[in-house]
Amino acid sequence: WLQPRRYKAHIMGTTYVYDFPDLFQQAVSVQWARVAKLGGGSVSAPAQLVEAHELVWDDATQMLVESDRDAGRNTCGMVAWVLTMYTPESPAGRRIVVIANDITFKIGSFGVDEDVLFYRATQYARQHGLPRVYLSANSGARIGLADEIRELFRPCWRDDADPEQGFEYLYLNEDDYAKLEAREDGQVRSVITEPVTMPSGEVRHRLLTIVGSTDGLGVENLRGSGMIAGETSRAYNDIFTVTLVTCRSVGIGAYLVRLGQRSIQNEGQPIILTGAPALNKVLGREVYTSNLQLGGTQVMYKNGVSHLTAENDFSGICKIVRWLSFVPAVRDAALLPVAPAMQNDPVNRPIAYEPPSGPSDPRLFLAGADTESGWLSGFFDRGSFVETLGGWARTVVTGRARLGGIPMGVIAVESRTVENIIPADPANPTSEEQVLQEAGTVWYPNSAYKTAQAIADFNNGEQLPLMIFANWRGFSGGQRDMYFEVLKYGAYIVDALTKYKQPVFVYIIPNGELRGGAWVVVDPTINPEMMEMYADSKSRGGVLEPEGIVEIKFRKPQMLACMERIDPQVRELRQTLSNPDLSPAQKSEIKQQLETRERLLLPVYTQIAVQFADLHDRAGRMAAKGVIRREVQWATAREYFYYRLKRRLLEEALRRRISTVVSTVTRDEQQQLLREWFANEENDDAFEDDKVVAAWLEQKTDRVEELFDAWKAKVEAENMVQHVSSASDDALLAALQSLSPERREQLLSSLQ
Repeated sequence: WLQPRRYKAHIMGTTYVYDFPDLFQQAVSVQWARVAKLGGGSVSAPAQLVEAHELVWDDATQMLVESDRDAGRNTCGMVAWVLTMYTPESPAGRRIVVIANDITFKIGSFGVDEDVLFYRATQYARQHGLPRVYLSANSGARIGLADEIRELFRPCWRDDADPEQGFEYLYLNEDDYAKLEAREDGQVRSVITEPVTMPSGEVRHRLLTIVGSTDGLGVENLRGSGMIAGETSRAYNDIFTVTLVTCRSVGIGAYLVRLGQRSIQNEGQPIILTGAPALNKVLGREVYTSNLQLGGTQVMYKNGVSHLTAENDFSGICKIVRWLSFVPAVRDAALLPVAPAMQNDPVNRPIAYEPPSGPSDPRLFLAGADTESGWLSGFFDRGSFVETLGGWARTVVTGRARLGGIPMGVIAVESRTVENIIPADPANPTSEEQVLQEAGTVWYPNSAYKTAQAIADFNNGEQLPLMIFANWRGFSGGQRDMYFEVLKYGAYIVDALTKYKQPVFVYIIPNGELRGGAWVVVDPTINPEMMEMYADSKSRGGVLEPEGIVEIKFRKPQMLACMERIDPQVRELRQTLSNPDLSPAQKSEIKQQLETRERLLLPVYTQIAVQFADLHDRAGRMAAKGVIRREVQWATAREYFYYRLKRRLLEEALRRRISTVVSTVTRDEQQQLLREWFANEENDDAFEDDKVVAAWLEQKTDRVEELFDAWKAKVEAENMVQHVSSASDDALLAALQSLSPERREQLLSSLQ
């Protein structure tokens, strides 16, 4: 009996809602196979991959409960599950909440019941700190009319003999009104009327408002849409949210896609506010031939609404499962230790591929490159980098990857020139397609916004440490880009970084540079508790590029003065020219010789000036001025950042526990406390060695726990002494009497 529903969903281009748990099982199997391939076949999948339990409302407990009811027993067009998935990164199992529209139930529209279930399931995910997956296939807010009134109402004609003259109002006669009274237990609630007595003595009940006897006809659905919109927005800030657009998503369905931020859109399935036929009616002509013109992947993937695209539902579910592999199993869960299946690339290997000078693909140094001479390894674990938002603002590359198995958010810079194509609007006959050239290593309005969006995604719900591979010359400040709010979106980057709660490493790559405003928006002082900056010895950093500095601070007069100081011939000619005994002819000849010599040497001295300015931009000066933490050579950067990241993650977990005991403790005080604990066990000089400290925190957890408990007991004792010493005798006696007899006896015995 489910086959007709499956067929109906298939006709609409999607999967029947109750078949999605099976797709998740197949996707987890694909994930195991992919990891096994990277690990050389040493990884084996468990026998059971997914457990699915439907979430249904229990009137007795007034709670959502897990149920194993049969497929297709849903009473509204929304279905929710709790799935337990046994994945390579969580072999013991991880739970997620999945919410899906049933497109076969009233074409997937949002009514009151659907809104309530969506709201409750999202709250369930937030309460338990679980990732929430939404499978979107809908027709927007439900619309309807009161069918029970449609069968009864009558028009009051202006001329009973000539209906073409129109009508004055709609009404119910006495008999029909009595029918409503009988249906509604003697009290009519579905309509609001006023009695009208006709000259003939007939009493009519003039319709003022039609309420309807059932929910879900109009504004109540919009209210429900607002409720789930707000809950989705809160969920994005609280837990991991991702949406798969498996069929059309209309109206509130489209807003839910955007409010959940992370989205995967199936090819051929639009995200729209209003359908093409309705827009054509408004415009008065046939402008749009398809909903895909309005919200297909060629629109939504290019403008950043959709992070990824998928060929079909199974491909989309596979991408969700892989995305989830980077996300903690529950909110605030530790990223360490890493599951053995995810540790398939040695952390101590050198990085073989180095970013070249000049335009190149940044994905090669992130993920590695296949060359004629063989595989050149990149910064991250082989096969772990997954790019998102790849169709939008392509001068910045964003995604997720693993470093020694630890998941990280990634932001890198495209150094090649890319094309930004703005399509023509079919509704405007005079509009034309625009092709804009966007230079690499420059932030434009769209790429600045993309950077801020990616940072927010990594921080909210995903709780990932962040690696920014910096190589920006600055922001594009032309009139067009200033008009299109490059300043605003650049400020968004700062806003996003100030809120970041995980370690952030900004690394200026070899042959890369970070200058001007681009440096400002990623400087570690924005969030000093979480951010650190590093630079390769071949990198550069400064206010302006050397050529620009020379134009301002090392102009021709300074070059000529430098030339006189260094070049003997110029110096001799200038000294000779200053001789007052020279005749005008001699002065003219010497001046001409001097100008000739200066013209000859000026190109070389321009290069000298540029080199001199460039020497101010080296990593050595950055380190000497304290604006970077240290120089890190590219070849060994992978190993260095792995142990640095590992230490930071373990320390931050311990710092949070310290803050729960003493909320006013400062970062410096926390650092001093950690150093004291470490010095009790190890050589104090080794505290600067990330590898040693990380090993101590990871391998001697019992000893660290003992040190923490001892410190906590000391703090609590000091607090108690402070309270007791300031309390009156009556207060102390009352406190003692409020204890249970057993506890009071135990305390008095200890005091004796």
